[in-house]
Amino acid sequence: MVHEQHNSFSFSCSLFIILVIVELMARSSSFYSYVVLSYIFCLWVLIGMTSGQLSANFYTTSCPNFNSIISNAVSSAVSNEARMGASLLRLHFHDCFVNGCDASVLLDDTANFTGEKTARPNNNSLRGFDVIDTIKSQLENSCPGVVSCADLLTTAARDSVVALGGPSWNLVFGRRDSTTASLSVANSNIPAPTLNLSGLISSFLNQGFNANEMVALSGSHTIGQARCTVFRARLYNENNINSSFATSLRANCPSSGGDNNLSPLDVVSPTSFDNAYFSNLISQSGVLHSDQELFNGGSTDAQVRTYGSNSATFSTDFANAMVKMSNLNPLTGSSGEVRANCRRTN
Repeated sequence: MVHEQHNSFSFSCSLFIILVIVELMARSSSFYSYVVLSYIFCLWVLIGMTSGQLSANFYTTSCPNFNSIISNAVSSAVSNEARMGASLLRLHFHDCFVNGCDASVLLDDTANFTGEKTARPNNNSLRGFDVIDTIKSQLENSCPGVVSCADLLTTAARDSVVALGGPSWNLVFGRRDSTTASLSVANSNIPAPTLNLSGLISSFLNQGFNANEMVALSGSHTIGQARCTVFRARLYNENNINSSFATSLRANCPSSGGDNNLSPLDVVSPTSFDNAYFSNLISQSGVLHSDQELFNGGSTDAQVRTYGSNSATFSTDFANAMVKMSNLNPLTGSSGEVRANCRRTN
């Protein structure tokens, strides 16, 4: 769409200059200064359009209803299944941490292409692709070929948090969709639930986030669920876990078997986006090893205490960190494409 607008504007500018030159033949040379200024203006706007910068008003004329289409669809999906809010948020996170927010995570494997869906952090774990398909179909019906899957995913993540009672944040748009993906980068860049604190800090630092932003983003675990296979070792092998909490989780996560049995990451308020996750960590009731590492006598303990006692501070910091994450290395301008189907390239 940007490329089409660019070509259209180039033609309009060229036509304008030609008409002005013809007009010059019938006017005095004093009109020349106006021509020069007009030509400079054309070039200035043209350069601005080709720079590919993200903008809050990117879809104002090309798809004015895109925000409401996405928010209504997300609200409906989350209303049907609260867990879907966490799933859509996680999709965005797993997309942006792999070569930027370019919707590469949505690409299906083909006979000639291997995407990111079978990477270790994603395989049999990521979900919500059908919801994205539904929203994309609605967008294509309203404004064909305009809204990218990357912008869709970014917006759906925010609207999922809002649907579960969390904060909102302002987004800019104009991301374009990648035509490729990276299984290896997905395997290496997405932080594992087994990481210790230094590993978590390093993983987020590689994406440009400081330790405080890492803790804030980890607060997304106030919603969603985890499979038994991911946290079994913590239940049976670790000491920094509340004994009654461990006992309650073991009932649904035996020492062997039941790998896909689920537990809320926040057992206090699993379907509300709030700060209970941090209070849980303070009481040694973090489900994942990586969760409890945030409050385990290390450098992030104070930040966890702050968020545990002040939900407003957490909400503000989380929203700011999400804005930063949504702007990780986007494709803009003539890079990438706007996929008609989020699962495959055009």
